[in-house]
Amino acid sequence: MEKVRNILGLIGGLLLILSGFAHSLAGWQQLKVDLAKAQIPPDLTFGLKVGWHFGGVSMLVLGIITVGLFLKRLRGTDASTFPAIVIAVAYLCFGGWALLSSSFNPFYLAFIVPGILLVMAGWTRSSSS
Repeated sequence: MEKVRNILGLIGGLLLILSGFAHSLAGWQQLKVDLAKAQIPPDLTFGLKVGWHFGGVSMLVLGIITVGLFLKRLRGTDASTFPAIVIAVAYLCFGGWALLSSSFNPFYLAFIVPGILLVMAGWTRSSSS
């Protein structure tokens, strides 16, 4: 069962990495087009761009941390799953808020699914060690 949990953690981490790339590369391109259509001033567009790409980099970093953690566990190291639980809670809270605030736009499942995978992977007896 422990191996299955670690594999779920790896999958969750890889989803975070992929979503970080998609967020910054594809997501920004679409948002940039929409902002131009709305004639948003360049300084405001740049401010949004900085925050948007910070979000993408953050997702990438959280994914790398998660993958590293569960690779260690698959190799037999008794690494704490606490970081994965913290990431999972953040993703579930943000995803839940976004889902409710958007009248249940299914796009925000992109936060809920990795969050659920990380809870399933990280909720072990050693999660606080």
